[in-house]
Formats: sequence, structure tokens, C-alpha cells
Amino acid sequence: KMDKYKYLEVKKRSDVTNVFLNRGDGNNALSEGLMLELTDFSTKIRKDTKTRVVTFGAQGKNFSVGFDLNEAQSDQELLHRWKHNVGRDLMQAILNIEQITICSIHGYCLGGAAVIASACDFRIAAKNTQVGYPEIDLGMNLTWLGLPLVVNLVGISRAKKMVIGGDFYGADALLDWGFVDEVFEDSKEEKCLDKWVQKYASKPPLAAQMIKRSANELAMTLFKGISHTDYDQFLLTNYSEDQKKAVRKFLTKTKNK
Repeated sequence: KMDKYKYLEVKKRSDVTNVFLNRGDGNNALSEGLMLELTDFSTKIRKDTKTRVVTFGAQGKNFSVGFDLNEAQSDQELLHRWKHNVGRDLMQAILNIEQITICSIHGYCLGGAAVIASACDFRIAAKNTQVGYPEIDLGMNLTWLGLPLVVNLVGISRAKKMVIGGDFYGADALLDWGFVDEVFEDSKEEKCLDKWVQKYASKPPLAAQMIKRSANELAMTLFKGISHTDYDQFLLTNYSEDQKKAVRKFLTKTKNK
């Protein structure tokens, strides 16, 4: 049984469960509250033997602008923050979902939100989609298993271009690179998503989920061993004066868009 969530909408119908980010402001920044709820959902849906496909989407004009930079964490001691790596816990919970996962994105899908999308099995995107990793311009390294996930999708060279370059990429480029699997016209999301859902919901669930688990282990086992310190590096460089200035500049820039 799913709890009543504050920042998520969950809809269940026969063998499909849809979850939507919904902070009510159109931007769906990844606050700690939203991430804890999404982790809870992802953990519980694994036990649902009736659900064969889980879809991730969002209400509002953007899928998500990424980590909520307005949430102050500087007053928390490093040990507390190291032990409460909410973002990595969330990505691990999504990767652990045995059912097939499909992410439908639109508008901005930035930083941690792009990591959420890349942790799903498949991605479809509206024409107006913009995906990017702005962490570099905030003086941050990419954490939450984000780097191995994007390397798996687009290859090492393009992953470096996306993560080090910090640019935002549109739906057509994302399709060409393999980050997304299909692009839909902005008004045809439901039709496109339904096609993907029906295809994978029709497959024998035990076989599909066993294959998925094995594929994820093959793709991620080595990466997990290497990238376990990504959040450690983030904490040790976090909240320098240069980074604080970069964050203020980024917040001002995005607010004016």
C-alpha cells in the first residue's frame, strides 16, 4: 500500500503504475522531501506483483530543474550529510525496481532529474525537452551515480561533453545520442507513452524482470565500485566561497528565464 504523498501523484491501473513529480510550481525542484517520497515509492513498488511497468513523469511545465538549491544544508555537519546521501539512496531505489521503468520527460530535466531519467530503463521526450548537467558551472562534481549512468547511455566522449561542458541538449540531439528512445510532439505524450507501456506490459513479467536485473548488474557493478566516492568528493568541495557565488548566479539566471 502506498502512503499519501505530498509531492507525488501515484495512479495505478491494472498492470501499470504511474508516478508524477508534483511540487505545484511547475519546476519540481528535487527537495529532500520529494526525494524521500520518491525513494519510498520506488522501494514499495518492487513488492507489487501486479504492476509490470512503472512510469515516471511530472506535472507542470518542467519535468524537474534538478536539486533544490534553495534548501540550505551548510548548517548540517559533514558526517550527518555523508550518512544521509538522499540522492544516491533514491537512484539506488529506482535501479532496484524490478519492473520495467519508463521515464517521460518534458521541459527542463536538469542535474539530479537527468540522473533520475537515466536510472530508468527507457526514456521518451517531448520536443521541448532540455537535458543538462549544470553542476560543473556550480563548482560541483556529478554525484548520485549520475556519471556511470550517462556513460552507459551515450558513451564516454559524449558523456564528458554533457557533464564537463554543462550545456543543455534538445530532444533531437538526445535521440541521436541514445539518451532518449523516442521523441513525441508536445501534445502526444499519452499516445507515445501508452505504446511503450503496452509493449513491455505484454511481456512475461518474471522473464522480463530477471533479464532487467541481470542487465543492470552487468552495466553497473564495476561502476558502483569506482564511483562510491563521488559524494565524498562533492562534500569536501561543497560550499566554498566560489561555489556559493556560482550557485547565486545560477539561481538568478534561471529565475529570469
